[in-house]
Amino acid sequence: MTNQDVAAKLREVYNLMQLAGENRFRAIAFDRAAQTIEGLNDDINKHVEEDTLTGIKGIGKSIAEDIKAFAETGTMPVLEALKERVPKGLIEWLNISGLGPKNIVKIHKELEITELTQLKEACQSGAVADLPGLGQKSADKILKSIAYLEKYGERAHLDQALEIAEPVFEFVKNIKGVQQCGIAGSLRRRRETIGDIDILAAADQKDAESIFDAFVNHELIVEILGQGETKSSVRTETGRQVDLRIVKPDQYAAALMYFTGSKEHNIVLRQRARERGMALNEYGLFKLTEDGDTDFDRPVKTDSESAIYKKLDLHFIPPEHREDRGEFDYYEQHESMDLVEEENIRGVVHAHSTWSDGKYTIRQMAEACMDRGYEYLGLTDHSKTAAYAGGLTLEDVRKQWEEIDELNREYEADGKNFRIFKGIESDILSDGSLDYPDEILAGFDFVIASVHSGMEMPLEKMMQRFEAAIKNPFTRIVGHPTGRLLLKREESKLDLNKLIELAAKHNTVIEINANPWRLDLDWRYGNKAGETGLITCINPDAHSTDGIDYIRYGVMIARKAKFEPARVLNTKSRKEFEEWCRDS
Repeated sequence: MTNQDVAAKLREVYNLMQLAGENRFRAIAFDRAAQTIEGLNDDINKHVEEDTLTGIKGIGKSIAEDIKAFAETGTMPVLEALKERVPKGLIEWLNISGLGPKNIVKIHKELEITELTQLKEACQSGAVADLPGLGQKSADKILKSIAYLEKYGERAHLDQALEIAEPVFEFVKNIKGVQQCGIAGSLRRRRETIGDIDILAAADQKDAESIFDAFVNHELIVEILGQGETKSSVRTETGRQVDLRIVKPDQYAAALMYFTGSKEHNIVLRQRARERGMALNEYGLFKLTEDGDTDFDRPVKTDSESAIYKKLDLHFIPPEHREDRGEFDYYEQHESMDLVEEENIRGVVHAHSTWSDGKYTIRQMAEACMDRGYEYLGLTDHSKTAAYAGGLTLEDVRKQWEEIDELNREYEADGKNFRIFKGIESDILSDGSLDYPDEILAGFDFVIASVHSGMEMPLEKMMQRFEAAIKNPFTRIVGHPTGRLLLKREESKLDLNKLIELAAKHNTVIEINANPWRLDLDWRYGNKAGETGLITCINPDAHSTDGIDYIRYGVMIARKAKFEPARVLNTKSRKEFEEWCRDS
């Protein structure tokens, strides 16, 4: 029994409890326990043997008994009871945008269906539209989401891909005989969703067989899809395909460049090589014959990607920028680009607590920030319109301010260089207005304005809505502008180039929402952001203490979008952020 096994079971309980209509806070306790156990530094079995499970923060007596039962019998009574109440097929429905647990249960009971294909048919036939509280619009939304799942179901989010790739990479690079090793493909380029995972290794031919044997027998591998002399493909327990290619050591640099891509980037590189009397392919850089063919007998000596770029009159291009989106013009003239790093981030902005739909208290969120070395927390619970997320009433707002003031006084008395800022994630209403009267908005240190409803507005109306919000003097940050949920829900209709221009003109920040399901602002608009001088803020949109660590993925996207530290709001120190809050 591994920590991951226990966490997976607890999360299964959490999912089934939602579908069974159990108390929300009881369900959240299982999810929180799963997160805690995933992050444990020691073996959960040790706590079972020593009867110290309840000494782990977030593990109560009841959940501890469930874990003990799992250790002894391989199952949990609470889980088995839930499985009797909730058909297995319904769990897949939780991935459908706009279809919450209550409606899942309603559709299941009224129509007596459990499978995704049955749900699709019921939406198409009108059966779902006829149910009370649903209607044709809901049925159409469900169909659209199912189509999206069917189209993109083979791809993974950036965090999911890294969780698979990084341990496999660490394993492969330490196999005897491996001389160099790297993650390639779209994952190395930090694309927001990933298909297959590509790992490249350099080794002598005599070692290839033993390296492949070790690779296909890794503990994460559940199926061998193919094994040859230069490539092996496997499937992990998550269903993802991982390909390992082995090349000769003198081919590694060119192969890494080739298999990193993108296709568009590689086409330009090959053309540049031909213009200089050379040919570039996955095996290396070679001179051309008089007939313009590749002369494999005349390789051009290059022992790194940097050396290949240099031969093509370019400085090294970071993998994040290899998309043929202006990188060639830039790196012809510049040795490097000043890009934001994780260590540049000094504060956490956009986080939720138990006051709305977060899983932890303000104190717990603040302490988690301090544990990670951050200087401040910009707390931004949901506003009143977001009733589904426990949005704050006017009375709640005032009470929350009192709690924040009390905590800040405590931290100051203890000599801690940390402050909680009073923020709110205010819904942008359909007419572009914000969700509180001006006298309340004026009491916040800053306001994040976000769209959470009416996301299918026509382009013109949506742009008018955002324009009104950006021109509102209380809006300091625009949250997840497109509203997309990667691999689940498409983005709203927006002219992001115009939105960026408008935000830059009004000195309004547009966040990069670092949640791997969002990663919004889209990196593809990084050139426009640079042209206008747009400021971003790398925000985790954290609903738990673990969610704070989403900042990592936001930094990856910010680098891909070519943001330097000076254009990232939360690279500011606590004092500088205080000044920014006062600068209205």
